[in-house]
Amino acid sequence: MRAKGISYDTGFVRNGSYSRSRFDPKEVERELRIIRDDLHCNAVRIMGGDPDRIELAAGLAADLGLEVWYSPYPLELATDELLALFADCAERAERLRRRGAEVVFVTGAELSLMNPGFLPGDTTDERIALLSRPELVREHLGPVSGRVNTFLDQAVATVREHFGGRVTYAAVPLERVDWTPFDLVSLDLYRSAETADRFADGVHDLAAQGKPVAITEFGSACYRGAGDRGALGLDIVEYDAEGPVRLKAAYERDEAGQAAYLRELLEAFAVGGIDATFVFTFALYDHVHRPDADPRDDLDLASYGIVKVYEDRPGTTYPDLPWDPKAAFTTLATYHHTH
Repeated sequence: MRAKGISYDTGFVRNGSYSRSRFDPKEVERELRIIRDDLHCNAVRIMGGDPDRIELAAGLAADLGLEVWYSPYPLELATDELLALFADCAERAERLRRRGAEVVFVTGAELSLMNPGFLPGDTTDERIALLSRPELVREHLGPVSGRVNTFLDQAVATVREHFGGRVTYAAVPLERVDWTPFDLVSLDLYRSAETADRFADGVHDLAAQGKPVAITEFGSACYRGAGDRGALGLDIVEYDAEGPVRLKAAYERDEAGQAAYLRELLEAFAVGGIDATFVFTFALYDHVHRPDADPRDDLDLASYGIVKVYEDRPGTTYPDLPWDPKAAFTTLATYHHTH
């Protein structure tokens, strides 16, 4: 693979609330340096909903020599708000590119699930719930694909007015994106128990489309059985308006399972001819690790992060940061260092 990457969360924004409350530029730079030096990544997908935070982190990543995938990630925005966000971020990404950085602009992600107007459902949870009902997904495939592609035509035109580099979009398979306007094909792609038998063939088919292919999201939570759930690993969490509260039941920690899942998919992507991969994710800062609390309060079990974040203490491996690596951290570092 040409680009060996991971996603970096600057904070998802919903109704003015940030999933990452603490955003210290010195910590951000330190974490991006760890991504480069310790994880042996040469690319990073900078994700979030706040243009100022994305710009800051992207600039720090570029200064470290990382290829930057500039990825505004809108939640529950109307189409006019989406276009305004993409125009703003595209201008910022172009300033970074003109400084000499290697920048790819990601024109949103999973828009049909994360924003209204493409699929039935007033909330993200309602739209994602459709994924567990294949008969409903099939019913909506044609209409959602048409709506997504019509919007993406507008979005790409808007982005290219402000940005002169390569452009892509982080799709989910059900959207059936027309990749003609884009420079790269990009998919958020998870292997679940239901897709395991055809996963490798699907990867080969992606790479045969004629354009470079990126996997912009893949990974697993770290409880036993999470890999079988694929992208739905967070379903075990109870949320309120403020964010995650507790797990719906007690689950067994399985960091080895998370690590094995990552390695197996990295190997499948390498064999399948994928150009760029981005593990999801470095950290989910609001899904904190509480090792001494009730098992239902240990939100990290549901986290796709390769580090476990503490809410009240520093880590051991990196004492200047409030987290410790999981087994997946070492697996990813070893894989990238040797491939």
